[in-house]
Amino acid sequence: MRPHVTTLRRPGPACATRRGFLAIAAASAIVLAVAPRRARAKPAIMGAPEAFEAARRGEIVLIDIRRPEEWAETGIAEGAVALDMTAPDFVKRLVEIRRAFPKRPIAMICRTGNRSNYVTTTLDRQGFPRLIDVSEGMVGGRNGPGWLKRGLPVYAGTPANVKERLQTLMRDAGSE
Repeated sequence: MRPHVTTLRRPGPACATRRGFLAIAAASAIVLAVAPRRARAKPAIMGAPEAFEAARRGEIVLIDIRRPEEWAETGIAEGAVALDMTAPDFVKRLVEIRRAFPKRPIAMICRTGNRSNYVTTTLDRQGFPRLIDVSEGMVGGRNGPGWLKRGLPVYAGTPANVKERLQTLMRDAGSE
């Protein structure tokens, strides 16, 4: 007796076969083509010299979002307050600053511009208003030489200075 050959098809996702994959890809392309796009501009970008001048004139709130060891290593941009983006209360403090300065844009600076881009873009997508990315960062990167190489002023990134600058900023909020 000859063995009977059968091909059993195992149940699985539709994309397990070439035909299924192509069908899903075509459907996805159609959905993406007709889906409404969110017309939202990206956060503004500012260079280090412009950020320094705008902070000095009180036109923006400049926030250094790096970690405390980075502040201690290079100092903090003059005119900036330091908020560690990895701290559990980071967003809460940002919201407090936004409430204290509802009309002033908040500019964020990090080491090279990567984290500030990520944070401003993410917060913008969630509806956080008036954000600026200081894209060069403190030490520079693909978007420019950075705060330090441009010779812009810094202050010591000690815990006492960090606390004092944040308190001063919030105290000054009452005068706006």
